[in-house]
Amino acid sequence: MSLFNVFDITATGMSAQSVRLNTTASNIANADSVSSSIDETYRARHPVFAAEMQKAAAGQSDSASASAGVRVLGIVESDKPLNVEYAPHHPMADKDGYIYKPNVNVVEEMTNMISASRSYQTNVQLAESAKNMMNKTLLLGQR
Repeated sequence: MSLFNVFDITATGMSAQSVRLNTTASNIANADSVSSSIDETYRARHPVFAAEMQKAAAGQSDSASASAGVRVLGIVESDKPLNVEYAPHHPMADKDGYIYKPNVNVVEEMTNMISASRSYQTNVQLAESAKNMMNKTLLLGQR
């Protein structure tokens, strides 16, 4: 693996963490929404990642075709139960007096946001370190 591949790997990592930050922000933004039916209620969403190591793991030495990094497989909705609250005087209450709130745990989402932010920063630092190593390597030839 060449040092240039580090930039591709960190780029996929930053892209994946950006998706994670966006879905977490969407979950937090919708955490206090209310609905009058189960079908219309917002459900927490989470990205699904996969490591991309097909050709690199297979031992193929062609670095141009070897892919490594992180791939976003998709975004799935949480299957945790919704928060149901009895509020007969609420304007969004159903005929039985219940309102439905998203299954978003704000503390968990804030933890995810901090984790995604730190992972993104780590990828940026890794790319910066690789750039510095390449610059130092170029300076070796000047002496």
